[in-house]
Amino acid sequence: MNALVNPRRVAALLLIALLAGCSSLNPFQAKPRNQPAPLTSFTATMATRTLWTANVGKSDDYFLMPAVAQGKVYAAGADGELAGFDISSGKSLWRTKVAGGITAGVATDGVTVVVAGGEGNVLAFDAATGKQRWTAQVSTEILSAPAVGAGTVIVRSIDNKITAYDAESGVRRWFVQRTAPALVLRSAPGIVIHDGVAYVGLPAGRLLALSTTTGVARWEAPIAEPRGATELERVSDVSGMPVLLNRDICAASYQGRIACVDATNGSIRWARDFSAEVGPGIDPRYVFGSDERGNVLALSRESGGSLWRNTSLAWRGLSAPASFGRAVVVGDREGYLHFLSRDDGSLLVRSRVGDGVRAAPLTVDTSLLVQTTDGKLLAITSN
Repeated sequence: MNALVNPRRVAALLLIALLAGCSSLNPFQAKPRNQPAPLTSFTATMATRTLWTANVGKSDDYFLMPAVAQGKVYAAGADGELAGFDISSGKSLWRTKVAGGITAGVATDGVTVVVAGGEGNVLAFDAATGKQRWTAQVSTEILSAPAVGAGTVIVRSIDNKITAYDAESGVRRWFVQRTAPALVLRSAPGIVIHDGVAYVGLPAGRLLALSTTTGVARWEAPIAEPRGATELERVSDVSGMPVLLNRDICAASYQGRIACVDATNGSIRWARDFSAEVGPGIDPRYVFGSDERGNVLALSRESGGSLWRNTSLAWRGLSAPASFGRAVVVGDREGYLHFLSRDDGSLLVRSRVGDGVRAAPLTVDTSLLVQTTDGKLLAITSN
């Protein structure tokens, strides 16, 4: 499968960048060349029900997603609403307001809750009470969700600067400045922390592993290799959140590849040509991808071999996929959740939950957490 470039869409992206007077492209504000595929009739073979619903405020154009730790879920809205809930009942535990709004988050380790503010700042709160602990100013806007782990908060600002803070005090520990390409997507490549290592998605298709203690690079892997005659053709940024399972860290890129890397040394286990605006999903058998055209793919986690492809959701603006029981779930820009069979990609059930689903659904035990663009937070289970 070759990386896909839509000339009309690229032209629209370039126009956005020129009008904004900056060197970033926003693929989510460009109108798709094709109309979203109509929803087809089918016989549902799976049932779902909503356990609880809460309101956290609209997410606007940001990738705001919930975070879970120690039986609690934390979520935020773009207007600055930040709240904690009991994950089993949806009961509100606390709410607070962040002046200036929120552009990225939420992250938590169960002790500290972190978001990025609309004024280019990082804000940390006590997970039990919602009381603000500290704030730190960064160099530019933050669109990627912060990460919390190993006593450290790590953020990446859109100038490609990665900064680490002490999770308790907010004291800066280290920073790493990487050169950014001339043209990048205005997107939110993510950060995953595990066992003292931060895995950071970057522009130009790079995945970087850093020590959370020192910021020293452990390795750097090419998820994509920029190619093309123009800067526009060479945009190949890592898209969305990498996913980690055992020794596999997998990521997807725009106009590039989807790949799995050995988390211990950065060697590429396998890679396939692919173009996505969101990250992949993973489970013990599969790696799932939603490409920019709205196709959902299942690949062998072991070899990267293609297992199935669902083409019925073309141009519907899909979220990153999430493995959920016998299903893989994607949301779309019209607010539908599509539950596909993990085994063959057939549609099991469909449910509308809001005005749009942009952030990846989050699987927690037997529940699925979904945040909609119109501000709803839902816990869903299957019967």
